Amino acid sequence: MIQANAIASEVATLAGGCFWCIEVIFDELRGVNHVVSGYMGGQTQNPTYRDVCSGMTGHAEVIQVHFDPSVISYREIVEVFLTIHDPTTLNRQGNDAGTQYRSAIFFHSAQQQRTAAEVIADFTRQKIWDRPIVTELTIAQTFFPAEDYHHDYYLNNPQQGYCQIVIAPKVAKFRKMYLAKLKNA
Repeated sequence: MIQANAIASEVATLAGGCFWCIEVIFDELRGVNHVVSGYMGGQTQNPTYRDVCSGMTGHAEVIQVHFDPSVISYREIVEVFLTIHDPTTLNRQGNDAGTQYRSAIFFHSAQQQRTAAEVIADFTRQKIWDRPIVTELTIAQTFFPAEDYHHDYYLNNPQQGYCQIVIAPKVAKFRKMYLAKLKNA
């Protein structure tokens, strides 16, 4: 039984290139309680950022989105995800290349798997992207939180070059596309 003051929460785990780029976006969505950057999908226990960046661990940079499904659905989370990064490029986002930057949805239930597959099929049918979506659907594995300095990276480092050149334009595009879904709208 959920207490009246408890916040309902479900988890979505998403890999869309650099976790700095997508963490800030999901943090701004109404219904998202919090977002944690980390690593999933590899064979090394307790990997570090340096380990993952080597491309040798098999992990992807991911975010775990903790959200209230009575405010935002898992389907909406997946739809936003598939529009804020390029799900048609294999093992890369922009200049970031390697399996650690792959596009992936790590599902936590059979329902999440079905929903993600349906959204991908719908986007394919609607020709949202000019090329085929290559986002992998994989069962969630152990999540390893990233080192503290990665959390809220964009918010803590807005003047850093990567933030200005790569992340800021993505955030601006997202805010324009999803204005009605923002916490501060």
